[in-house]
Amino acid sequence: MNPCFDSACRLCPRLSGFLDQVKLQHPDYYARPVPPFGVDEPALLIVGLAPGMHGANRSGRPFTGDYAGVLLYDTLHRFGYASAPVSVSADDGLQLIGCRISNAVKCLPPENKPTTQEINTCNRYLANEIAALPTSTVMLALGNVAHLAVLKALGLKPAAWKFGHAVRHALPDGRVLYDSYHCSRYNTQTRRLTEPMFHQVFAQIQLEARS
Repeated sequence: MNPCFDSACRLCPRLSGFLDQVKLQHPDYYARPVPPFGVDEPALLIVGLAPGMHGANRSGRPFTGDYAGVLLYDTLHRFGYASAPVSVSADDGLQLIGCRISNAVKCLPPENKPTTQEINTCNRYLANEIAALPTSTVMLALGNVAHLAVLKALGLKPAAWKFGHAVRHALPDGRVLYDSYHCSRYNTQTRRLTEPMFHQVFAQIQLEARS
């Protein structure tokens, strides 16, 4: 088993049972824990919340096939992190360049809401994933849940590192964490997160990489 990921993980009974139900309803869906996607030693690690029902849970690739992936992959392509601006399926040939996408929770949760226990149980995989990366890897948390998951993976207290859009956190071990509002349909349609706001975060990250 890869300590950073286990495609057969069933540590969370509620999530495992839900995936079993989804697979019966949608036999052609991936409906398993979704692996990280991208290069082994990325300059940028993006951490999302969890697979979406008709996105990563269907396709088997993070942020692929749902609305949340539209802005993300277009932005990744714009800033040189993806070979194409649209991610359609796990076999569409798209490649990430110096980048990897992971999730705080690897399984689809009911109503897109994992419990605190499920987030904590799955954190072992994220912790192992981050520990294996160079400390020069910049991390980007999409939303507060991902932000808290990264801090937990690093053994840091949340009170000292508050989530905020476009906030840069210089962590004690030399790592750098950026925050962004999640690129969900709700956030983009309500204009809580606009395309320029999202691009601003990636522009900051690119400046970080060049410094």
